[in-house]
Amino acid sequence: MLELGGQTSTPTDLIKDVSEADFMAEVVEASQQVPVIVDFWAPWCGPCKTLGPALEAAVTKAKGAVKMAKVNVDENQMIAGQLRVQSIPTVYAFWQGQPVDGFQGALPPSEIDAFVNRVIEAAGGETGGGLDDAIAAAEEMLEQGAASDAAQTFAAILKEDAQNAAAYGGLVRAYIALNDLDQAEAILNGAPAEISKSTELEAAHAQLELAKQAADAGPVSELRAKVEADPDDHQARFDLAQALHAGGQTQEAVDELLELFRRDREWNDEAAKHQLFTIFEALKPNDPIVLNGRRKLSSMIFA
Repeated sequence: MLELGGQTSTPTDLIKDVSEADFMAEVVEASQQVPVIVDFWAPWCGPCKTLGPALEAAVTKAKGAVKMAKVNVDENQMIAGQLRVQSIPTVYAFWQGQPVDGFQGALPPSEIDAFVNRVIEAAGGETGGGLDDAIAAAEEMLEQGAASDAAQTFAAILKEDAQNAAAYGGLVRAYIALNDLDQAEAILNGAPAEISKSTELEAAHAQLELAKQAADAGPVSELRAKVEADPDDHQARFDLAQALHAGGQTQEAVDELLELFRRDREWNDEAAKHQLFTIFEALKPNDPIVLNGRRKLSSMIFA
């Protein structure tokens, strides 16, 4: 039995099999009180057989600071479709009714522990500090424009933990902020294979791609005039979205890409959808731009 706030919690209280019938209650509503990690799996999925038990162990070790819901995608295809689960295993973390973090594919135990700790911290919980505190300090430096200091801090963290995905992703983003895209790409390419598919590195990769695009973005005014002159000039609208994003107008860029997808979803091998996914991956999962953009895109896809 696990002690939790003076009460006892068994592992079955923390880890449950969830279906479409009780997803709202066990995940969306339950996450109003405690974060819920949702593991999308299937009996035929090999990596799921490794990831699932490792997640359960990490959740159990957290002693009630987080819960876990297991969703069999074969039996609950509607939920998987609504959350755009395109491969398994896929893991989402819900807090206060919204997805706030996630990853795809199997991860080593250290990365699973780091993910669970991030989820707990996002909900205002405590996980024990250490390298997590150093990462938080480096992220604050980066937000305040001290990219060089942030890079040094992230690099120091990696000397302590060479497979720390959060530090690797932060180091890449620091060099993007320093406009040293070659170094950012070199760091990204040099990441250990075990963390190469982590959420942090996928986000850093997306940000690097967008930064490369920004270097070639055209003038917004000229591109907007082209679109206004011919709303069916899809290349001009796509270029306008890139220019808007390069200028920091992310919501406006998403709006243009959604309009392009609405007009011709197949254009240029679904370029609008792929560009939207790149922008979404570069942002935090709980960013309103991501949540609203995914909802609008899904409504068009499944209309």
